[in-house]
Amino acid sequence: MPPKRKSSASETSTKKKSKVWEPFDPSVPNNTTMPSEMSFSKAPEGGVKIASYNVSGLRASVKKGFHDYVKAEDADILCIQETKVHEALPDVIDKEQYKHMYWAFDDKKGYSGTAVFSKVEPEKVTYGLPDFDDGSKGRVISLFYPAFVLIACYVPNAGSELKNLDKKMEFDKYMEKYIRSLQKEGKPVIWAGDLNVAHTRDDIARPDTNERSAGFTIEERTDFSKVLAPTEDGQPGLIDTWRHFHPDTKGHYTYYSYRFQCRVKRIGWRLDYFVVTPDLMDKVVESSIRQEAWGASDHVPLVLILKDTKLEK
Repeated sequence: MPPKRKSSASETSTKKKSKVWEPFDPSVPNNTTMPSEMSFSKAPEGGVKIASYNVSGLRASVKKGFHDYVKAEDADILCIQETKVHEALPDVIDKEQYKHMYWAFDDKKGYSGTAVFSKVEPEKVTYGLPDFDDGSKGRVISLFYPAFVLIACYVPNAGSELKNLDKKMEFDKYMEKYIRSLQKEGKPVIWAGDLNVAHTRDDIARPDTNERSAGFTIEERTDFSKVLAPTEDGQPGLIDTWRHFHPDTKGHYTYYSYRFQCRVKRIGWRLDYFVVTPDLMDKVVESSIRQEAWGASDHVPLVLILKDTKLEK
């Protein structure tokens, strides 16, 4: 084997320059702490605002600005994922603001967990996926309102070296089955939360080096595409609301790893979604990523605003 050739100074300089990351959209905020003052759009009169937020540990998030975001957003329904708690923490939310609280816990202590806080009591609440008990009770809360069914969800991660990919794909199968069953019943559906997939190359900063990374495998992206496609029996595909309004936008992500200064460099993944059945799209007036609200988690919140929609009869 011949000895390695020593690079010249000019070559070394060129190599270094080629590795410099240039964000797709340098206007995206890259603050590293949660702002103490924020102002967000409100739902129109007679409308509904729903927020979704992976808090990456609720107790830790509360110490880093969670309350500042919740107060500023003032959503009618707030869905949170990855609470990492094993019991309800009613004191972390304003009981006067959210009188109705629903908690789901994973069997593994300090792991996963979802919660939903609502200003209006839903007609019915269920936990987990029908016919799928493998951890889904701590990941899925369905709230049945007169205008829609909200599926608040934290989809499993495929894991390091994709050790949990098969389990995730099984979860995906039952989730699609559940959504299709609600469609067949004529129920409008909102599927919200950390769905743990970057669907397209535009939803991840570095697609070329992550093709076998959890969240961007072809298997996971194909599963997500199935939900967005019509079925053979005529059920329409669902709509990724943020991508619907931003079809060609790059560089807007919902997750920025704490490692390697990813937030500062604007290197992220879009893993969090509001996906809806087409019968709701004429009511959707906003689907936004709250890019400035970073610091209480490694995710940022996202919001869906509907017009002419009531949470109660």
